[in-house]
Amino acid sequence: MQHAVGSPLPPPHQSGHGWTPAAHDPGAHHPGGHPGPAAHQGPVPHQGPAAHQGPAPHQGSAPHQGSAPVPPPPPAPGFAPPGPVPHTPHHVQAPHPSQAPETTGHVPLPPGGPVGIPSVPPATAAPDPSTTTIAVLLIGPAGAGKTSVAKYWADHRRVPTAHISLDDVREWVRSGFADPQSGWNDNSEAQYRLARRTCGFAARNFLANGISCILDDAVFPDRPVVGLGGWKRHVGPGLLPVVLLPGLEIVLERNAERAGNRRLTDEEVARIHGRMAGWYGSGLPIIDNSQLDVPQTAKVLDDVLARSIASPPNW
Repeated sequence: MQHAVGSPLPPPHQSGHGWTPAAHDPGAHHPGGHPGPAAHQGPVPHQGPAAHQGPAPHQGSAPHQGSAPVPPPPPAPGFAPPGPVPHTPHHVQAPHPSQAPETTGHVPLPPGGPVGIPSVPPATAAPDPSTTTIAVLLIGPAGAGKTSVAKYWADHRRVPTAHISLDDVREWVRSGFADPQSGWNDNSEAQYRLARRTCGFAARNFLANGISCILDDAVFPDRPVVGLGGWKRHVGPGLLPVVLLPGLEIVLERNAERAGNRRLTDEEVARIHGRMAGWYGSGLPIIDNSQLDVPQTAKVLDDVLARSIASPPNW
């Protein structure tokens, strides 16, 4: 049977209650035709007057154009219709942001605090500074090799270690940088204090996350305003200071190899070196690296730190 364009299609045939030609068009008569299997499902119940929409115009073999579709007959007695097919939504609503799991990858960091004095476990052997989380302050004049030794020492430790140079942090200021070579005044001292406080803040955060650090700065023993007290206040009492103090001729030679604002005049280098001599007798460990290269100096630094961990200096 063909259906005219625009008329509703019958539902698919299902066993026991499919549409038969008689059900679709009660008035149609097929002489000599044999009823299909659906005709033996039992008598079709009477649909009432509403089931008859009036005589439909005869179109020959064409389907009835003006008749409304007749609903399918009820199921035969004892037949259980299949359950409804669950509706599959085409769009799944996203969960509310408050119900969504936390997937930002945020890692909470512990708050940084002043580093305490390194604890030494009871043992007969000397502590190994290469595996201990510590904070070291390398002191010395310009040309002493502080930065080179600090970088090498940090690179060759067996535990995570950071290097923080005060000169590098101080030069973060680009416009308005107060160069100490142009004269030490209130502005240059204020920027020095800011850089030192920033270094201390970074060191505490590294240490709070299990990362050792070594800092370097030209700390003068005769200037308490910008001396060790500020470093102890910003980093903590567990800071281990060590002085690098080679001979004057070595310092002058290394300073001559520098470039930019890191290179000082010979007179300034000699003046700073003379003031650094005040560390003798201070109780701080001093390394004369005049005849030592960088790896040898780093090895001596390990030995000095092992003694400092076992017996922290009183400073």
